[in-house]
Amino acid sequence: MEQKPRITCLPNGPYSVEGNVGLAVSGKAFLCRCGGSANKPFCDGTHRKNGFRDANEADPSKNRRRAYAGKGITIFDNRAICSHAAHCTDDLAAVFRHKESPWIVPDAAEVSKVIDTIRKCPSGALSYAIGGVEAKPAQRPAMVTVTDNGPYAISGGVELMNVKFGDGASAEHYTLCRCGASKNKPFCDGSHWSVGFNDPKK
Repeated sequence: MEQKPRITCLPNGPYSVEGNVGLAVSGKAFLCRCGGSANKPFCDGTHRKNGFRDANEADPSKNRRRAYAGKGITIFDNRAICSHAAHCTDDLAAVFRHKESPWIVPDAAEVSKVIDTIRKCPSGALSYAIGGVEAKPAQRPAMVTVTDNGPYAISGGVELMNVKFGDGASAEHYTLCRCGASKNKPFCDGSHWSVGFNDPKK
């Protein structure tokens, strides 16, 4: 019987990935999360030399999901787990208004377009409900995607061992830091932008 894919965060070290998750390896892989490996995305032991620490230093008071209710859809958002992939603000700026307040206006676009945009959110920061019923998670194969100059995008319900998820966060899809700079480890908080993390995938 094939093992259910899972990820374990090794103390002050790499992610141990077990199972078939679309990587070009079988069985088990160790993925860099300190940002320093010369063999990205795989670990080469650099975390032992560059002082990488995996402590979560995020402000717990910011870890809360807010609801933005519209006539046809309610949008939920937890800023604390956003990876700043910008699909929402780039694709539907009328609804997701960068640096404006309120930053989400649910009725500013057709419900179908809002749903399509939310489904692109890799971190699980965004979700929605229709008629008071929250949407069910997508049914996708287990996958670890190495994003360009950014986090690992996990989808398909890969189990993240011994880690507490954020308020209202999805366990079906989430993003894990690989630059080493996130304050919300192991999750990505967008710090790869500010530190200039560079590892394009072609």
